[in-house]
Amino acid sequence: MPTRLLNPAIEINHLSKVVDTVDGPLTILHDISFSVANGESLAIVGASGSGKSTLLGLMAGLDAPSSGAVFLMGQDISSASEDLRAKIRSQYVGFVFQSFQLVDHLSALENVQLPLEIKGISRQEATSHARFWLEKVGLVGRLNHRPKTLSGGEQQRVALARAFVTKPAILFADEPTGSLDDANGQKVIDLLFELNRDIGSTLVLVTHDLALAQRCQRQILIHAGKLTSA
Repeated sequence: MPTRLLNPAIEINHLSKVVDTVDGPLTILHDISFSVANGESLAIVGASGSGKSTLLGLMAGLDAPSSGAVFLMGQDISSASEDLRAKIRSQYVGFVFQSFQLVDHLSALENVQLPLEIKGISRQEATSHARFWLEKVGLVGRLNHRPKTLSGGEQQRVALARAFVTKPAILFADEPTGSLDDANGQKVIDLLFELNRDIGSTLVLVTHDLALAQRCQRQILIHAGKLTSA
């Protein structure tokens, strides 16, 4: 049984996810339990289709489990309404996605400002913070460029700035380098860990890249929807 942590950033208790298909119920995740300490970096690894991205989504409150519980910064998000889960995410969570998830009609600066404005921060303050983080990721000269005019590596750096601008307690990253070439991927990895150290957030990432996983303090392996190591 996994070691019980005192006041963990994330706690997963007997988590399962079952979906209905034309062939009947399909179990994607089965009876998973583990905890993530505050400030820890954790990699979730496994083959394609193993359930690792589903697990990340449940941990972040993007979906609800079929059974079991997820506690995020001490709050049970598994039984919370969608609105409450969104409120908890806005308070504690940052995201980095493989597909960047930038808003096409907004500039790099506006994309990074967006989560701050959603939190009710003034436009002037949001702009100041967004500029700071875009400078941190080396894009101070690209503030007014829209995503389609940026390279893949630049788009992912905008996504990193957006994820870190709220100084989240927890950062989730789903295959953060999966859409990048090796050179840009390595730069984004280095930047991800550098920024994470700067603010001391808990980092949970999903990856099939073992070299990336090994840069984390701990790795867990998901195989066919079951936790095989923690």
